[in-house]
Amino acid sequence: MEDAELAALAHAGDREAFGELVRRYAGQARRVARAALANEADADDAAQDGFLSALRNMGRYDPSRPFGPWLMRIVANAATDRRRRQKVRTAEQISPQTPFAGPSPDREAYRRQFRAALETALASLPERRRLAVVLFDVEGYSHQEIADVLNVPVGTVRSDVFHARRALRKELAEWEDLKEEIV
Repeated sequence: MEDAELAALAHAGDREAFGELVRRYAGQARRVARAALANEADADDAAQDGFLSALRNMGRYDPSRPFGPWLMRIVANAATDRRRRQKVRTAEQISPQTPFAGPSPDREAYRRQFRAALETALASLPERRRLAVVLFDVEGYSHQEIADVLNVPVGTVRSDVFHARRALRKELAEWEDLKEEIV
C-alpha cells in the first residue's frame, strides 16, 4: 500500500495504517533527529514527538506530495524544539585532533572511535547544514526534497551539503590513513 493511502487511513483512525508508516520511517526519523540532537535518547524522544505531531496533523498532509519529506520536516522541527528546551548540559568534548592512545587490533574499536569523531564533527556543523548532509548522504533525499523539509531554496540546500561535506572532510582528515582499519 502506498504512503498516501496509509496516511488517509491513519487520518481516518486506522491504527494499523499509522503503525505501518511508523515502521517504514522510524529509522529515518531517528537518524534525522540524531542529526539535530547529540543524545540518542533525546533523538528517540524527538522522533516519537514527530510521529505524534504527524498523527495529529495528518489532515494537513497533501497526498499529491511524497510522505517522507513531509514527515521528516515534522521530525526535524520536533528535534529542533527539543534542543531549544533542553537545559544546558555540561560535558567535556573530545577534540577531533586528540590522538589515539595507541593502535588497537580491534577493528570495532576503530569503528567506535571513528563514529565518535564523526558525531563530534557533525555536532560542530550549523544545524541546517547538519540536517541537509544527513538527509542527502545518509537518507538519500534529493536536493528538492530536502529544500521542502527545511523550507529553504534548493540552491541553499546544495550550498549547505557542499559546505558540510567540506567541513567534515577537514575535521576527519586524520582518519584518511586509517580507513582500511575502519572498513
